[in-house]
Amino acid sequence: MATAGSCFAQHIARTLKKNGFAYFVTEERPHFPFSQDQNYGTFSARFGNIYTIRQLLQLYQRAYGLFDPKDFVWQRSDGRFVDPFRPRVQDAGFAHADEVVAEREVHLEAVRRMFEECDVFIFTLGLTEGWVAPDGAVVPLAPGVVTKMEDTTPYRFHHFSVAEMDTDLCAFITSLRRINPACRIILTVSPVALIATYEDQHVLTATTYSKSALRVVAEQAVRKFEDVVYFPSYEIITGPHARGTFFEDDLREVCDQGVAHVMSIFMKHYLDREEEVNTKSEHVSRTSVDVVVPALVDQASLINEIQNIICDEEAIEGGHD
Repeated sequence: MATAGSCFAQHIARTLKKNGFAYFVTEERPHFPFSQDQNYGTFSARFGNIYTIRQLLQLYQRAYGLFDPKDFVWQRSDGRFVDPFRPRVQDAGFAHADEVVAEREVHLEAVRRMFEECDVFIFTLGLTEGWVAPDGAVVPLAPGVVTKMEDTTPYRFHHFSVAEMDTDLCAFITSLRRINPACRIILTVSPVALIATYEDQHVLTATTYSKSALRVVAEQAVRKFEDVVYFPSYEIITGPHARGTFFEDDLREVCDQGVAHVMSIFMKHYLDREEEVNTKSEHVSRTSVDVVVPALVDQASLINEIQNIICDEEAIEGGHD
C-alpha cells in the first residue's frame, strides 16, 4: 500500500505502519544522522504533502519526464535552497542549488518505483486552492512563505473548479493504469478544515465548498473507473453522528481517537480485519494481510454501521501532539 495526499494522509500512513501492515516506502532513510527527522517514511516517497489533484498529476508527469518546470530551485531568506515542489520536506534545506537538483533525481526515481510497483494507492484529496507558476507548475505553498522572493507576482492564486479537478484526476488514473494496470486506488477526502483561504470569503464557507467539490470529484472517478473506490474518512469524522468528538481542541485537526476509529473501519472494510487500532506504539509485531479492495462498496450499510458505533461512544478529549 502506498499513500499520498494532504496532511490527513500522514495519519493513514503512520497508522498503517504502526499496526504492522505492508506500507510501501520506496525512498528509504539514508544511514547518517541528519536524516532522522527529514520526513523519510512520512509518505511512500519523500514528496511531502500533496494538497491538490493537479500537484499529484504533475508529480507523475515530472517523474516520467512529461513536464519540466522552469523553477528548479527556491532560495530561502537564510540563504539555503529548497525544492519548490516540496519546500518543507527537509528542514535544513540545502547549501547549494545543485544539491536540490541531484536529490530530486533520487526522489523522482523513488516516485517512479512507487507508481510502478504499488498494489494499492491511497490518495487523500485535501484542497481546491493552489499557487501556479507562469509555466503552469503548481506548488504547495505561496513562494513568499518559504523564500526570500520579494516579487511573487509571477505566481498566481488559482481555485480549481470541479471540471478541472475531474480532468486532472482522470488523467492521473489513466496514466497510472498504463504503467501499473493492476493497481487499485482508494480515494478519500481529508476531514481537516482549511486554516485560511485566499478567497474573499470566510474560511468556513471556503472549507464547505472545498470539501464538497473534492467529494464530487472523487465520486465521479469512482463511477468512471474500475477498481477505484471511495473511503468516507471525511464523513466519519465530520458527520453529525460524531458530534465533533473526533476533533482536537482547535476543532480542526483530527485527534488520535478519531484517526483510530477511521482506520478501524478502513481495516474492516478494505483489509478484511476488525480490531482495535494502535496509533501510539512504535513497535508492533503483526503479520501483514492481503489488501482486499472491493470493486463496489455498499456505502449505505457502511455509513449505517459508522453511525451505530459512533453514537454510542463517549466524548473524547484530544490534546495536541
